[in-house]
This record gives sequence, structure tokens and C-alpha cells, in this order.
Amino acid sequence: MSGYLTTHVLDTARGCPAEGIEIALFRVSGNSHKKIATTVTNADGRTDAPILPAEKFQTGTYELIFFTGEYLQAAGLAGDDPLFLDQIPIRFGMSDAEAHYHVPLLLSPYGYSTYRGS
Repeated sequence: MSGYLTTHVLDTARGCPAEGIEIALFRVSGNSHKKIATTVTNADGRTDAPILPAEKFQTGTYELIFFTGEYLQAAGLAGDDPLFLDQIPIRFGMSDAEAHYHVPLLLSPYGYSTYRGS
């Protein structure tokens, strides 16, 4: 088995999955960022496939950017311009070439959290 990366977004303010959020994945090396994938969350707040599947998995430092602004605006939760949480970057490392990494986003209009899930 080879490693892979998944993610999902939960709207903790409304208590539901966050559908329609664009997510970009970058591989980070020093100050260099290389975009390697983009996706959008489905009705369950998840991606339809791993954002980094096993056949493309490499250990290293990565960054997920969650483009939350449009979602929060559409839900009537964004507040005034400029938006407080328009884009949320999460940088993390993956060191185990055989592991399933899961990096979710728990989102509210003025705060967020993440963790290494399973």
C-alpha cells in the first residue's frame, strides 16, 4: 500500500458539510510552491477522490489552500469586505510513505481548525 492524502470541510457554524469549496494543493520546497492539484468539495464536504492519490504520493512538505470566501458569502456568513477568511492555507509535512494522511478543515466565519485525521 502506498500513502495518499484526503481532506474535507465541515461548516461548524451551520453544522453541515461545506459544499463547493475550491481547494488547491501545493508541494513546498523552501520558498518555492508548486501547484499539483485542485479540486472542489462535494455535497458531503469531501473530495470525490484523494487530492493526492497513491500513484502521485511523495513525502515532503505540502500546503492546502481552502478558498472559503465565496462559500461564506453565499451562506451569508462572510461579514464585511474585506473578508476575514477568504483563503485559508494549511502547511503540513508527510513523512510516512505508506500512510493515509487526512487533513480536514473545520470552518466558521471567524475561525477554523484542523487536525491529522484518519
